[in-house]
Amino acid sequence: MNIEKIAVITDSCADIPKDLIQKNNIFVIPLRITYSDRSYLDGVDITPSQVYNRLKTEIPKTSLPDGESITNVFNKIKEQGYKKAVAIIFSSGLSGTYQLIKLMAEEQADLEIKVFDSNSASLGSGMMVLQTIKYIEQGKTWDNILELIPRLIKNTKVFFCVDTLEYLQKGGRIGLISSVAGTVLQIKPIITFAQTGQLESIAKVRGRKQSLEYIAKKVIELSDKNKRCNIAFAHGDSPEDGNTVKQMLIEGIPNYVECYEGIIDSTLGVYVGPHLIGAGIQILDDDM
Repeated sequence: MNIEKIAVITDSCADIPKDLIQKNNIFVIPLRITYSDRSYLDGVDITPSQVYNRLKTEIPKTSLPDGESITNVFNKIKEQGYKKAVAIIFSSGLSGTYQLIKLMAEEQADLEIKVFDSNSASLGSGMMVLQTIKYIEQGKTWDNILELIPRLIKNTKVFFCVDTLEYLQKGGRIGLISSVAGTVLQIKPIITFAQTGQLESIAKVRGRKQSLEYIAKKVIELSDKNKRCNIAFAHGDSPEDGNTVKQMLIEGIPNYVECYEGIIDSTLGVYVGPHLIGAGIQILDDDM
């Protein structure tokens, strides 16, 4: 039930499966992935799996959506009869995507658009988008939704375990010596989004199995049997490890409302490399 004709916009870093995008008519603005031979639209003419497979031979550059892609999405929304739209966008701590979309949204005279900085990405912003869709289906008003989204942003937390330090080193984010030592010792950094919206390392765990257990534990610790919540997991081309984390989350938080899953986007994949695993939680009790 969408009485006020409210559209929901996000970007290709939200890691929402295509079937849910189509089912819920979510409008996605693609970021760009650029190789030496050509540039691609993330999720349109290149997939995360293709990016991961090519990392061995070339690490591409990522860049903001182009103005044409943003304009096309706005025009499509208007063509479908929507009068208002909320946009939940990739963290401004990592990208200028939020600022660009916000600037272009302000220029829309015949479509009211409210743009939110998710301070997150991947399964974090994906959960925010999908819960916003639920609010619209429940018949919540435009003003209600504008009040609820900041609460979703505040109450959504995600953690990632990095499988290799190779790509952080190649990107200049850690030194060669630290990278080699970490690889030899099987060090797996655990990262999350800080309040600034930037990625920060919160722990270093030895071994892949222990790192998966660590992020699941961090999510479970944030849960409360007396509070409703959504949970989510995502993987960077490592479905078996993703399912391992899923099972730990389900067993540790049996009272969840929704369990979402996705494939980690190309932008984060380029940043930290393949086989990234994410786990997250979204506390819902503030939406009453």
